[in-house]
Amino acid sequence: MKLQQLSLFLENRPGQLRAPCEALGRAGVDILTMSLADTAQFGILRLIVKEWQRAKAVLEGAGMVVNVTEVLPIEVDDRPGGLAAALAVIEEAGLGVEYMYAFAARSASGKAAIIFRFENPDLALGAVRARGLRVLDGDELVAMRT
Repeated sequence: MKLQQLSLFLENRPGQLRAPCEALGRAGVDILTMSLADTAQFGILRLIVKEWQRAKAVLEGAGMVVNVTEVLPIEVDDRPGGLAAALAVIEEAGLGVEYMYAFAARSASGKAAIIFRFENPDLALGAVRARGLRVLDGDELVAMRT
């Protein structure tokens, strides 16, 4: 299942990361996972949250510009070589990975989740499923945290 990811551009200066986290915390929005990439001038904060539409409204209400993109949470074996095996399947499908980051929990079955961004999420979803990779849904990600 595709998930909606929220992305924010942040100036690369003190306090910029705290502002969106505080706004979401005050609103009671649970952040499931996040990634921050930076350059000299700005950073890109990427968030997966339980209630993305409400989170988007909260952040925009706090004056932030929010971009929504679709990502795929793919289950991988949590063992040495597990990610490489999943990446081999992705490569065989002819898919290019724009970026990825880990979900910081593991399932009861000992699996890990990696959040992937592909150029064409619909094509990627069908291709990885057809090749046996399991794509998680939001509820499964939430369950991994408990």
